[in-house]
Amino acid sequence: MAHPVDVHVGKRIRHRRWLVGVTQQQLAEKVGIKFQQIQKYETGANRVSASRLWDIAEALDVDVSFFFAGMQNAEEGSPSTEQSNVPSDILNDKEALDLVRSYYSIPEEQRRRLFDLARVLSDVA
Repeated sequence: MAHPVDVHVGKRIRHRRWLVGVTQQQLAEKVGIKFQQIQKYETGANRVSASRLWDIAEALDVDVSFFFAGMQNAEEGSPSTEQSNVPSDILNDKEALDLVRSYYSIPEEQRRRLFDLARVLSDVA
């Protein structure tokens, strides 16, 4: 059985990879390993060594600490959300990650307007 820390780190690798629009193959090439190894890291089946995590962080342009963010919540279990339609693990929701990626590709002024609109709509619902 996979250790919870390995699973969490794997989810964070997948999350960041999706956000920057990199495939497992592309990440593997940047890091110098086979894409199957990235798959194993992302599922938590294989533990990521410190040096490999360093290489992955550089390839994905984040600090190594990014992969441990939210670790306390993962150990304690996800806190209950106010809205029942919000996934308990949004990092595993590909649609949500695609939405975030698309959102940040919108020019800043339009993005602010879209954000304000979304806030108004969510308050009405």
